[in-house]
Amino acid sequence: MKQRIGRHLSFVECRESMGMGAGGSLAQRATISESGRDVVVVAMGPGRRHITKPVCEITYALREEGIDASVLVVNAGGGIPADATEGMHGQHFGLDPIEVERMQQFKIALIHLGNVRSHIIFKARLILRNVDIPAMIVSQCPVDFEDFAAIGVKTRVVMPKDEDVNVKGEIREIATGVIRGVTCSQEKLDEIVSKVQSMLPDRRSSK
Repeated sequence: MKQRIGRHLSFVECRESMGMGAGGSLAQRATISESGRDVVVVAMGPGRRHITKPVCEITYALREEGIDASVLVVNAGGGIPADATEGMHGQHFGLDPIEVERMQQFKIALIHLGNVRSHIIFKARLILRNVDIPAMIVSQCPVDFEDFAAIGVKTRVVMPKDEDVNVKGEIREIATGVIRGVTCSQEKLDEIVSKVQSMLPDRRSSK
């Protein structure tokens, strides 16, 4: 009889370029570090304003529970999409075709989009407009299902009007209060892991 003792063993493909200190050593933009096909953690590129430290801690917490989590750092992570109706200034957030293709291979997208409400909701809409998988939003500022439904994003709790729906994917869970550049509390990590587990079909059936 074979018995596993200790932590779950994960093999993670090496990222494509060196990390930045401000990002908690997260890889540079336009890179992916892969570990299975359960969850893709979508992050903005690290920088002075985009402190992505929570992404690493969340990824570790998921892997400790046996959930294979890969990290995709988008190439154009700053600003908001060109079709956003508020906060239009500066650079534009966007997705490359290869990023869409990579995300679509996973069961769940866990999307970390920072602390500006208008940026969070419009970035999430652009991602889910192109990627047809269930998603969880992780942010610092308060957002709720109504915020996303109001701009045509499908959610588990609130659905937009039929004529307003213009996305493929759906938001199933939200976790707020995850502060950039600050160590994520165990309570918050437990919340995120629990919500991700509830979204994985094989995890639900094993409970």
